[in-house]
Amino acid sequence: MTRVTGPGPSLRSQWLGERMRRIRKGLRIPQQEAADHIQRNNSMLGRYESGEIPFRRNDVIDLLDFYGVSSELERNGLLQLCDEVWRKDWWDPHTDDFGQDFVDIPWLESRAERICVYQHIIVHGLLQTREYADTLIRYGAGERTREVQIAKWIDLRIERQHVLHKDDPTRFAIVLEESALVRPVGRREEMQAQLRLLAELGELENIEVQVIPTAVGPHAALRGSFQLYEMPDPYPDVAHVETVGGSLYIEEPTVSHIREVWKDLVESALSPEESNALVKRYLEGEE
Repeated sequence: MTRVTGPGPSLRSQWLGERMRRIRKGLRIPQQEAADHIQRNNSMLGRYESGEIPFRRNDVIDLLDFYGVSSELERNGLLQLCDEVWRKDWWDPHTDDFGQDFVDIPWLESRAERICVYQHIIVHGLLQTREYADTLIRYGAGERTREVQIAKWIDLRIERQHVLHKDDPTRFAIVLEESALVRPVGRREEMQAQLRLLAELGELENIEVQVIPTAVGPHAALRGSFQLYEMPDPYPDVAHVETVGGSLYIEEPTVSHIREVWKDLVESALSPEESNALVKRYLEGEE
C-alpha cells in the first residue's frame, strides 16, 4: 500500500482507522450498525476509519467489544496505537509551520527499532552538521522564505538527531553513494566538517555507514533514495520516499520489495570499516 502525504490525518491515525475498518469489514458488519452502537453518525465513523478524525479511546474499546475482539494482544496493540494518535511530543506544535508530513517523520524516527537509509545525492538529515543542513535548507526554501522560517527548519532538523544519541539510541544504518562524499555543499571547511562528523558517527555502536563506490556501477536502487523504518509491534514496517510531488509512505506488500533492495545495497557497498576508511581519505584529501 502507498500513501501520499500532505495536509490531513497523521500516518498513525490512518493506521488505526484502517485496522478498525478491516475488523468491521471482516465481520461483515455494516458501517451504520457500528456507528449506531457507539452513538455516532455514519459520517463520523467513516471519518474515524479514514483517519481524518482520530478515534477516541472509549469508542475503540466499545467497538472492539461489539466486534467480539477478545485477544488481549490485539486489543492492547490497537489501544496502544490509539494512545499514540493522541500523544503529543516536541514536534506536534510545529504542525502548522511544517505540515503533517513533518510530524510523521520524527514520530517514525522516535519509534523505530532501526532505520535503514539509502542516500544517493547528499548526507542524510540525521547525520548532517548544522552548517551542511543550513546550506541545503536555504537552497530548497527559495528566496521568498522568511529567515525566521529557515531558522526553524534548521533547528528542528538538528533536534531530530537526538534519537541517535539518547540513552537508548535508535539503530541507524545508511548506504550512501560515493558521490555524496564529494558533492560540494557549502564552503570547503563546512564540507570537511561534514565528512569529519560522518566518520565519527560511523564509529558509534548504533550507527553503520556504508558507501557504494562509484566503480560499482548500476545497482538495485537506481530509482532514488528511501528510508525504511523497522517498527516494533503493533506498528507495521513502513518505507518513506520523497518525490518532486510530495512524500510517499509505502507499506506491505511493497515494503517487502524495498527490504530486498536494501539487502542488495548492503551487499554492493563497502563494509562499514572500509567505508569509514574511505570517508577519512576524502577528509584528508587523499581521494
